[in-house]
Amino acid sequence: MDLPGADRARRVGPYTLLGRRSAFGGSEAFTARSGDGLLVTVTVVGPGLAADPGFRDRFRAAVEVARTLSGAFLVPVVDADADASAPWLATGFTAGLPLRQAVDRHGPLSEPALRALADGLARALAVLHAVGAVHGEVNPDSVLLTMEGPRITAMGIAGATGSPAPSAADDMSALGETVLFAASGRVPDTDALPVSLREVIGGCLYPEPGERPTAEQLVDYLRRQSLPVLRGSWLPPAVTADMAAATAALGAVSAASRDRGPLTPEPVAASGAGVSRRNLIIGLAGGVAVLGGAAAAVAFSDDSSPAPDGRAARPGPTSGSASSRAVRPTSASSAPPSPTGGPEAIVLTAPDAVKEWSGTGKHAPTCLEASDKVVMVVTGNGTSFLDAATGKSTFASMNTTNEFGVGSFVYPTAYADGVFYLLCDTPDQTGLLAAFGAADGKAKWATQLADGERSGADTALYWSTYVAAVGDTVYLCGQLNLLDGKSSTDEPTTGFVRAYDAATGKRLWQVKGTDINNVLVPATGSRLLATSAVPTGRAGRVQMIDAGRKGARGWKVSVQASQYYFSTGWPLTCYAAGLFLFAAGTGDTLSAVDAATGREKWHQPFKSKNGDKVTIGAPFASLDGATVYVAVGSDLAALDTADGTVRWVATLDGASDTGSSNMFNAALRVTGKSAQCSADTVFATDSAKTLWAIDAATGRARWKYTDPGQPDVGFLWTVGGDHVFIASHLTLTAIAAHGG
Repeated sequence: MDLPGADRARRVGPYTLLGRRSAFGGSEAFTARSGDGLLVTVTVVGPGLAADPGFRDRFRAAVEVARTLSGAFLVPVVDADADASAPWLATGFTAGLPLRQAVDRHGPLSEPALRALADGLARALAVLHAVGAVHGEVNPDSVLLTMEGPRITAMGIAGATGSPAPSAADDMSALGETVLFAASGRVPDTDALPVSLREVIGGCLYPEPGERPTAEQLVDYLRRQSLPVLRGSWLPPAVTADMAAATAALGAVSAASRDRGPLTPEPVAASGAGVSRRNLIIGLAGGVAVLGGAAAAVAFSDDSSPAPDGRAARPGPTSGSASSRAVRPTSASSAPPSPTGGPEAIVLTAPDAVKEWSGTGKHAPTCLEASDKVVMVVTGNGTSFLDAATGKSTFASMNTTNEFGVGSFVYPTAYADGVFYLLCDTPDQTGLLAAFGAADGKAKWATQLADGERSGADTALYWSTYVAAVGDTVYLCGQLNLLDGKSSTDEPTTGFVRAYDAATGKRLWQVKGTDINNVLVPATGSRLLATSAVPTGRAGRVQMIDAGRKGARGWKVSVQASQYYFSTGWPLTCYAAGLFLFAAGTGDTLSAVDAATGREKWHQPFKSKNGDKVTIGAPFASLDGATVYVAVGSDLAALDTADGTVRWVATLDGASDTGSSNMFNAALRVTGKSAQCSADTVFATDSAKTLWAIDAATGRARWKYTDPGQPDVGFLWTVGGDHVFIASHLTLTAIAAHGG
């Protein structure tokens, strides 16, 4: 497409084009970057449409309406120019894949994903239709699949295309056609629709507009079915991997354009092409890591770099030459590392796990939490307590439920000091934080959570994403969403921390602010660690919160890789032996600072053999705090907490379930609690849907577990004592740490 509104540097308005995303209705959408580094999507109107009489007036009016709208499944409008030679629209950037590309490459979506798609599109259209607006161009090209759900793009352009103007009923017909495409592919086949959607989507396709359901009716229809929801990520792993590759390529182009000016995007891989290791991303929240080589594994220098004077943490740039391996921690000093430094990487291989017991229930678990004696199993129908040794019911079931359960950014359970904690609902109440005794399964207390408050003339809603307990305090963390009808990608998110008395459930204190997003609650002590969620292009921060002083802010450290900490829910940082550990630098450096003062003790940079940027996974620690673990793509490194010395490196071999290179889920930072420890074993899942039990002393695998019949999003699992408990559909399985 010729861009009459773009200069030779491939700019549209104030935005530098980085790559083409999709095309629809004669228009094209591009990923672009503003002068201050903000990523946006710029849609350029095609010449035929721009020449249509009255289009610019309709476009201008549609943009003004779109600016006032906000919703979970709508992409916000940030800028537009109706008077440009080629009118254009800029919307907030959302990492994802067009629906058409996802289906063309990976086939139709599963029933739960189709339901999520239909529900998300209907909710987006309900917001539009409520103010008398329409979209007018809902189709597989204008629908974006993201980790958080579907998004409708091209707000403001599509609604101005129709002459005569499209109606809300036309939008519903387009919704039906879009869901049908997702269910059947390029050849429409209503028989491909699952039974749960056949009636309502068929209704959307009725030839008479008046007989089609409204968007609100469709949402209500799906809600009333009360069918089980997809646990964890709603997207198939193959689509997630493709999304990773696309985002990685974007990151490379974006970084290059900052240094050398805009580049013409590389050709898109042919449909069905595999995703190479070079195109994989470590984390979809914004930080991009490209791993080179065919069998990348971590090698390292003989030592990490300590802070020379105990100064506040300011990790320096990575230096040092590459080893013969592809990805490596390197010394932060100017001297090149030893070519033979460090242990040789251990390729993981192990026999299949031996199950201690396995049982089948009536309802699929949505949450698991375990002690060494009891397993708490939560479903959308109730909560049960099982004997960890036998799998038999040990206490009476409770009517507390959690329908949505564990997800990429939500972890609603915790266990500490003989008590289970759960975010839950009952038949009579919603939004509860409950405590159950692990010795008898009885409810100790249940607190109704305040999920809303007035903020001037607006309402603020609290979204709880993470529960943790330590000592005599239970902590609830999450995000605060202001319902003010405004949406801006220039503003940071606002998070909160609430503290409750572990004995009574009484709230003790609360803090909130834009300096709180992802929160770590260590297993000991009174210091928490919060990371800020600032817009792309600005420095973020890691900050101590003093629970002993009712959430007072303490020391803070600026971090360059602020996009690393956008994810809520399960912590992206860790605590071990008096140190807080987190990703610093550009996301390629593990930094260890004193928890009390914030002064750096040591930092360990990582780099790839060919010099490409890498991003480390979320670190996690052994139960005794002596060892900290960090995943980088296919590699898992064990470091001495005292000085950062690498003890061993384990590496995955083979391919993931999508045919791409296998990776540790802990490296992705989007899968929640994907790595855990017992006293002497490290448990970690990979993208081949395998759970590995790794000897903490040697880095060698004890056993591996996989289930060919597991859900698309993988199985649910947790560690209690020296056992791991795995839920796959209706089946719950227990395996001992040494059960190979």
